Amino acid sequence: MQALLLEDDAVLSSEIALFLESKSIKTDKAEDGEKFLNIFSKKPYDVFLLDINVPKINGLDICKTIRESNSETPIIIISAYDGIEEKKEAFLRAADDYLVKPFLLEELLLRINSQMRRLTPKTEEKEKIVVEDLIIYPEDSKVFRSGEEISLTVKEFQLLVLLARANGRTLSKQYISDEVWKNQFQSTNNAIEVYINFLRKKIDKNFKTKLIHTRPGFGYYLSPL
Repeated sequence: MQALLLEDDAVLSSEIALFLESKSIKTDKAEDGEKFLNIFSKKPYDVFLLDINVPKINGLDICKTIRESNSETPIIIISAYDGIEEKKEAFLRAADDYLVKPFLLEELLLRINSQMRRLTPKTEEKEKIVVEDLIIYPEDSKVFRSGEEISLTVKEFQLLVLLARANGRTLSKQYISDEVWKNQFQSTNNAIEVYINFLRKKIDKNFKTKLIHTRPGFGYYLSPL
């Protein structure tokens, strides 16, 4: 991580930089607003730490300048001002956090980490079932074989997913009836045979490797073997 610190107190600036660098956050320092903007223009940073009362250009104006070209990178104000007006002004200029001096360096690290978690996308990988060249996305109700999308009805899709999730195990007609048709009618066995044939025409007919198989007397299974 890369941080850019605006702080005119040389001792505090060094303490913050040394501490953050011990936590793998490389920290560049500026003691006034003009120097900060000069450094800011040269490379990207992951977080900005701004004191308010600094020479030349104050931290609130710096905050506003940053936001004119950068809407995402976290800005944390670190200031001795603890009045509501200063805090209100900081947040009006789109600061993300406000830490009042004196503060523990560990707390500053917590605030930085909190902001970085906010920026980290929460990626939940969608379920994907793969059998040979057959790929099923249950959440999206999509099926592909050899890269070709195959259109299925709702029941065909439910039946295919049930077979695929069985990992090659044979599923009885009774089990399929319970899971897909919920025993809604008496002629379920015939319906299952019909839908297995529908699936074979769509999933297997145009492909060399057949995936949907019958185990006579037991049921059906999905496997490349």
